Amino acid sequence: MIKEPMAGLAWAGGILALALGATLARQLGYLDGDTVTRLVVGINGLMIAWYGNRMPKAVVPSAYVRQATRVGGWAMVLSGLVYAGVFMFAPIPVAVAVGCGAVLTGVAVTLGYCLWLRAQPKAV
Repeated sequence: MIKEPMAGLAWAGGILALALGATLARQLGYLDGDTVTRLVVGINGLMIAWYGNRMPKAVVPSAYVRQATRVGGWAMVLSGLVYAGVFMFAPIPVAVAVGCGAVLTGVAVTLGYCLWLRAQPKAV
């Protein structure tokens, strides 16, 4: 099977296993609801960071595309780590605002850089 779909399926399985395990632990009284929410949502931030780290490693034909994936990769890694970090330590309403803002900023940086690269004159 192809490597990228396997990685995505592994992430999906891991997130589902974590969610089910955390829910079971909550029902048994080992975790509270807030901790379950932080675990499940925090793993999503780590997944964003992982995919952001994978972006620049993709094989691409153009130097501009390599530049865009490198900047996009860094933007998504940093925003994913911020997302995961705030969900681990900040109050949930603050974590939602800051975490979503971090991911949106990462996407905006990537899109803005791509548009800026597109506007650059092509080298002959």
